[in-house]
Amino acid sequence: MFKKILVANRGEIALRVISTCREMGIETVAVYSDADVLAAHVLAADHAVRIGPPEPNLSYLNLDAIIEAAKATNAQAIHPGYGFLSENPEFASRCEDEGIIFIGPSSRVIHEMGDKITARKIMVRAGVPVTPGLTTAITDPAALLKEAETLGYPVLIKATAGGGGKGIRRVDSPSDLVEAGQAASREALGAFGNGDIYIEKFFTRARHIEFQVLADNFGNTLHLFERECSVQRRHQKIIEETPSTCLTPDLRQEMGKAAVAAAKAADYTNAGTVEFLVDEDNNFYFLEMNTRLQVEHPVTEMTTGIDLVRQQLLIAAGNPLEYSQEEIIPRGHSIECRIYAEDPEKAFFPCPGRIEFMEEPTGPGIRNDCGVYSGAEVPVEYDPILSKLVVHAESRNLAIAKMVKALKEYVILGVRTPTDFLMDLLRSDPFVQGEAFTNFIDQHFSDWQPGNTGDAMARLAFIADELSPPKAATVQADANNTVATPFQTLGNWQL
Repeated sequence: MFKKILVANRGEIALRVISTCREMGIETVAVYSDADVLAAHVLAADHAVRIGPPEPNLSYLNLDAIIEAAKATNAQAIHPGYGFLSENPEFASRCEDEGIIFIGPSSRVIHEMGDKITARKIMVRAGVPVTPGLTTAITDPAALLKEAETLGYPVLIKATAGGGGKGIRRVDSPSDLVEAGQAASREALGAFGNGDIYIEKFFTRARHIEFQVLADNFGNTLHLFERECSVQRRHQKIIEETPSTCLTPDLRQEMGKAAVAAAKAADYTNAGTVEFLVDEDNNFYFLEMNTRLQVEHPVTEMTTGIDLVRQQLLIAAGNPLEYSQEEIIPRGHSIECRIYAEDPEKAFFPCPGRIEFMEEPTGPGIRNDCGVYSGAEVPVEYDPILSKLVVHAESRNLAIAKMVKALKEYVILGVRTPTDFLMDLLRSDPFVQGEAFTNFIDQHFSDWQPGNTGDAMARLAFIADELSPPKAATVQADANNTVATPFQTLGNWQL
């Protein structure tokens, strides 16, 4: 097993990796930009190395700086987390060349799965159903129009590279197609350095279902069941849960087999996720494969009891899988809410700033993977995710109730968060009934406004008063001309 690894990331995912490493007796090296000098992951690691200024391209996306940090600290391996360099084949290749273990699949697999066109071709050859659409990149407006007419509107224009909701445009009519294609291509070029796009059918009432897979270097591949990820904003997930309400036992088994077949077709090793789209008739289609740990991995850990980061480390160190498919039996229901510094009233616009006070929810079956603390700064340069709040209970209804309770108890002051929005969403009839499609927020919460109650305002006023510095009372003499004591002038205090 590794003695020391470098975590090439920041925030809650860096802390998540550091936590498992500490349990396994592995030393950790954190990297940080000038914006993260006092970040939680820096304080938690055994060692920390500055890698550059706040701009991502000069720090967390700086291959040379991270490789040098690993070599300088004698780190044997690098865990990339998610985002940043986690799906960058050049970074994985550099690690291979430098003799540093990249905790993930090979650079070749990352490259092939990162190009959606190549991935679709591999899945077609393996007999895995893919969404109707092109298997070649296309930019010619006339060709785009012709393919869209063949598929039928609405269609989805997607970048062949990258992810995170960038380079994606829904098109409902021919008049919008050319402009949408150009906009998607520009966004993709800026985000991924590759402006290639393709087109596929868009299903208006579809479910986004993904399967977690693990594969070792000895040909063993298995899945850890599904995650329902249909509740999204700007093509990015905001609530995830397992099991999905739309899968029958037979469909779950069929999709699990397809996920394993997809991983084997890709020659995959380590932890990954196969993403599917499920239409109203329960037909499922391959969307893409994420060659890294997913943000929503905790719900799988909660229901299976398997530490996915630990499995990643064991596989990367050359160990075979510890489990067979038959031994993985999920129990109960788990839900995750992503807590961002963002404003749901303003199209979820990021709200960086200083966290003046934070109190995390606690209790049985409540987990909060958090990357900040009271007094921490949320930088403007990075994704504004603060934490991932996760609950586990015996049933879905109990899990929903537990999550609402946890959100009520989650106090974050100084930056805007979507906790009120998430509570309203979780309590809505469509969600409770399991009718969560990918257009859920647009359909049911497009004009959402917070319902500030008197009780809520009173609680906020109390918290603000408790956190406020004492106000000095006016010093007055009594009838005997005795000056008031400090105990009378200190204001709000207690022994």
